[in-house]
Amino acid sequence: MPTEPPVILLLSGSLRAASSNESALRTAESVAASAGVRTVRYAGLADLPHFNPDDDHDPLPGPVVELRTAIAEAAAVLICAPEYAGTLPGSFKNLLDWTVGGTEICDKPVAWVNVAAPGRGGGAEATLRTVLSYTGAAIVEPACVRIALGESAGEELRRVLALLAEAA
Repeated sequence: MPTEPPVILLLSGSLRAASSNESALRTAESVAASAGVRTVRYAGLADLPHFNPDDDHDPLPGPVVELRTAIAEAAAVLICAPEYAGTLPGSFKNLLDWTVGGTEICDKPVAWVNVAAPGRGGGAEATLRTVLSYTGAAIVEPACVRIALGESAGEELRRVLALLAEAA
């Protein structure tokens, strides 16, 4: 009996529909089948309430339940987030803050793709590494890459998805 391919959750750190981060994740979606995985893109970033530790208990706000459920149901997570003012955008840091109190991302294979211009994006990567270490996520180092969008992006993203699937 054939098994279902692993599901990799795609998290964009940008609210802009036409961002390069969204473009990279659309490319990941287009090559997923050839990497032997299925992808699901989380689209609730703008709907998350501001993180407040006083609200991090049952019953959780609906958008937080949706986020944590999406993470729990995925075999692995791929993040593509821009750098704003030397770190992650506030909206995406807010998303990550909601994962700290849960256990869904603990030991889950996670990687990120940096599509920033050369010399940019290091602050976002450093913040991702810091916050993900607090959550207990299993960072898949070989899958954390910097890529340029273009013809070879699909091949590199296929490799990243395959590495995440192996780690799952």
